[in-house]
Amino acid sequence: MNKRNNSILYLILGLYSIMVSWYYNHSILLVIIHYIFWPIYLLYELLNGRLAHNMWKIIPESYFN
Repeated sequence: MNKRNNSILYLILGLYSIMVSWYYNHSILLVIIHYIFWPIYLLYELLNGRLAHNMWKIIPESYFN
């Protein structure tokens, strides 16, 4: 059961990286690349500061409003 929880988390974070990538770039090619390498991409975005100041929360909300 623990392996299933990890795979669901992996999928959710991968989808989150797609949302972040599309929010900033609007490129299908970059979305595909960022989904493949999402752990590196999300770490880069965190260190770069583009997810600071509640942007980590605003980006997903922008797709559902």
